[in-house]
Amino acid sequence: MSETIKASLKYTKEHEWVQDMGEYLRIGITHHAQDQLGDVVYLELPAPGDRIESGDTFGVVEIVKAVSDLYAPISGEVVAINAPLVDTPEVINTSPYDSGWMLEIKPDDKNSINDLMSAEAYKEFVENGA
Repeated sequence: MSETIKASLKYTKEHEWVQDMGEYLRIGITHHAQDQLGDVVYLELPAPGDRIESGDTFGVVEIVKAVSDLYAPISGEVVAINAPLVDTPEVINTSPYDSGWMLEIKPDDKNSINDLMSAEAYKEFVENGA
């Protein structure tokens, strides 16, 4: 795997990634997603304490001429957001997996991470024109 797809993460068809952080799960958008979007200029995230539901929107990423919804890969309670990212959303373009993480949740069912795509499956998904 390359830095554009990290082997240790799980992925969604909406191009979000999920990292197992122990009790919590960290969520962001993939390198492929930020590459397709272009320069991110605005980010809207839920507040800690908010609930997100799998498949529902949890925020918005705005580029110069468009807005894209962010979709929750897993249901749970938001326990933290990457607050500095709201002021410097362009970090998503340069570091989508590290400094560009968006939020952490306490999942309703941690095993639901196993329903997401592996890095290999996501790589194949992207290569097939997703």
